[in-house]
Amino acid sequence: MSAARVEYIAPWWVVWLHSVPHLGLRLQPVDSTFRPRDESYQESLLFLGLVVTVCLGLNLIFLAAYLVCACCCGQDGAVQTKRRHSCCVTWTAVLAGLICCAAVGVGFYGNSETNDGVYQLIYSLDNANHTFSGIDALVSGTTQKMKVDLEQHLARLSEIFAARGDYLQTLKFVQQMAGNILSQMLGVPTWREVTSELTQLADQTGYAEYYRWLSYLLLFVLDLAICLLACLGLAKRSRCLLASMLCCGLLALLLSWASLAADAAAAVGTSDFCTAPDTFILNVTEGQVHTEVTRYYLYCSQSVSSPFQQALTVFQRSLTTMQIQVAGLLQFAVPLYPTAEKDLLEIQLLLNSSESSLHQLTAMLDCRGLHKDYLDALAGICYDGIEGLLYLGLFSLLAALAFSTMVCVGPRAWKHFATRDRDYDDIDDDDPFNPQARRIAAHNPPRGQLRSFCSYSSGLGSQTSLQPPAQTISNAPVSEYMNQAVLFGGNPRYENVPLIGRGSPPPTYSPSMRATYLSVADEHLRHYGTEFPA
Repeated sequence: MSAARVEYIAPWWVVWLHSVPHLGLRLQPVDSTFRPRDESYQESLLFLGLVVTVCLGLNLIFLAAYLVCACCCGQDGAVQTKRRHSCCVTWTAVLAGLICCAAVGVGFYGNSETNDGVYQLIYSLDNANHTFSGIDALVSGTTQKMKVDLEQHLARLSEIFAARGDYLQTLKFVQQMAGNILSQMLGVPTWREVTSELTQLADQTGYAEYYRWLSYLLLFVLDLAICLLACLGLAKRSRCLLASMLCCGLLALLLSWASLAADAAAAVGTSDFCTAPDTFILNVTEGQVHTEVTRYYLYCSQSVSSPFQQALTVFQRSLTTMQIQVAGLLQFAVPLYPTAEKDLLEIQLLLNSSESSLHQLTAMLDCRGLHKDYLDALAGICYDGIEGLLYLGLFSLLAALAFSTMVCVGPRAWKHFATRDRDYDDIDDDDPFNPQARRIAAHNPPRGQLRSFCSYSSGLGSQTSLQPPAQTISNAPVSEYMNQAVLFGGNPRYENVPLIGRGSPPPTYSPSMRATYLSVADEHLRHYGTEFPA
């Protein structure tokens, strides 16, 4: 037993998790010994999940209180306060995104570690199953050879040697040795039930692990997608994306706490097993396999001899004796009874095959192979498996923190968007520097109006009687700009190029430019005067 404790030592996280108080649903203490079929022990693991559920409830209460306070607080009209709030919202969202990305990285590592540990357990179970199946196959094959094949050859030889009593005596002695081998084979345990249970355990574990790994992978993708959605919502200042992020964030928050509950129960339960795995296996195999055999494989101490040593020794001696007797009959009886040679050679081949099976059986019954599989299984589930569960628990906590922060930032960002839209609404729609006006102008490009040709052409005789037209973006002829320049009056500055296509007041022009524009306008009036009478 001391040798096993040197080879397998429970890691510190197993000891720490095993020391977690085990309480029932009525808060009564429960024994922490791993008993998966005991109702009180199942309640103690369920209690851990309920504790995590209470933490989820407190988290939701805090979020609800914060959202109520955020929605009911007054508006602050100071520009610097608005900028400070906007900066705070931005940096808080960035911090939440970084925490979420770090949580996903930790989760990927933990999911991989757990998956490696579980598949190492499955691989060890498959190796043990292969060994047990090989032992059963060798024992059944040897029994078949000694009980059926050998008996047929001995029966034919008895008929051939019916007249020779000494040869018949040799055949009876060979049959007696075969009986000794059969009796020793009965002492080797049959592993058929154990193999069936291990196969079922490996299949169920692999099935559950596949969907556990896939579920966590989808959860990681969902978390990253929510982070991307939050970034797009804040960058584009989209309320739709922000609302979608809040809804998905609450869903991810619930899933994070649910995964934490499952991880906590699984980690504590597995740690209870890893604290004393030999005790659990001895209790499970009691009644199916002798306790001496189970201890031999669990501890594999060099100071304890194999429980199969006597059976294998008798097998070897009986087989050697049979080979000597058959060799004597081949040497002395075949010259007298040539028909017995075939049966004697078949018996010799059968004994040689049984000797090869004996060597294979001796190697398979040795404790070192199965004990190595046992240690590999413990290393996979107790080291990599539980370590991965701890990292997954850390992922759940970080993800819950990140999404709680995002949910808290959401209303602040929503109010900031609403304040910015109200500020834009206070600006005149005709203001060319209004972003909303620019967006509207981009979707509704201005068109030149034909009315300007007619309205201004009829009043050239008295330009001072014209009324200033609406300030629209137009591609009208140059006479329109000249008339507008007269209306505005004054001569503050001269420009060589008219401001065509702007929403600004028309400029004034130099006398030479004005004369040029008026001459062009007269030509247009003469050309279009008959077509568009005033």
